[in-house]
Amino acid sequence: MLPMTSLLVNVKIGVFKGVSAEPLTSVHFCLFVSLLQMFEFYERVSGARMHAAYVRPGGVHQDMPLGLMDDIYEWCKNFSIRIDEVEEMLTNNRIWKNRTIGIGVIGAEEALNYGFSGVMLRGSGIKWDLRKSQPYDKYDEVEFDIPIGSNGDCYDRYLCRIEEMRQSLRIMHQCLNKMPEGEIKVDDAKVAPPKRSEMKVTTELHELCGEFGVYLVSDGSSRPYRCKIKAPGFAHLAGLDKMSQGHMLADVVAIIGK
Repeated sequence: MLPMTSLLVNVKIGVFKGVSAEPLTSVHFCLFVSLLQMFEFYERVSGARMHAAYVRPGGVHQDMPLGLMDDIYEWCKNFSIRIDEVEEMLTNNRIWKNRTIGIGVIGAEEALNYGFSGVMLRGSGIKWDLRKSQPYDKYDEVEFDIPIGSNGDCYDRYLCRIEEMRQSLRIMHQCLNKMPEGEIKVDDAKVAPPKRSEMKVTTELHELCGEFGVYLVSDGSSRPYRCKIKAPGFAHLAGLDKMSQGHMLADVVAIIGK
């Protein structure tokens, strides 16, 4: 489900943010149908459409329902066609390029100084991805590429997101093919979890907007003593003033959307 979450974020950005830069209705509906289908997959596996709470400390909440993997496989085959359609409509579109090329430029050194991560960093030419540099879960057992830009503008970040959607599909295909058979959790709601010990742990995860950090402190009780969450967008908004200088107010929509 993690690669699908990455894909879901990219599609939501394409539907609600990127399209705001130019009202291309055909792109909106092309991605919106796929977005609703992913929400359905989330609901089937966790009961929630957006905030799934499926991946938890120590693993996942429950086994996937029967037939879900087959449906995801068919969806992946169809969504690759949707990506081609979006590229055909946007990549060489004169209006789209006018609204994104040279907009929100940030250099590699400046991106590092601001603490950027994710596509905001890779769009400036820095090849950094936690799934490669500090792999977790099964990312060290799957093959995928890290797309990077060279100009650090909205257009390069758009190209990176398009390629990241293709790489997410590539990861999903490998995960589906390597998924072991049978259940992974006992079907007994009366099983008590193991005793929680005192601990401090910090974890960084790959999230399509950047690196998502969690600092968790446990005192042994059923509730965390402290939980600090660092979202990637906080650092990105700090650089908004720098990236939007000299541009029109309407360009801020494209900068935030990318």
